[in-house]
Amino acid sequence: MDSPETTTGDPIQKALGSRIRALRKAKGWAQEAFAHQCGMHRGHMGQIERGESNLTLSTLLVIAEKLGTTVADLFEEIA
Repeated sequence: MDSPETTTGDPIQKALGSRIRALRKAKGWAQEAFAHQCGMHRGHMGQIERGESNLTLSTLLVIAEKLGTTVADLFEEIA
């Protein structure tokens, strides 16, 4: 059974994770380096980018800040 922190089928989480990955790659950052900048483990960042982790608002804010964008922009192409 999945915990509240980890799910595998949520399309919004998958789309958000893909958006985060695309923005990270556009900046030329490796996943491990970006995870370190965000203060998290690379494995957790991988779960986020695959849409397997249900992000907290505070984590989402940190990721947006490190990417130089807003939370609203992260969701712009999802809806």
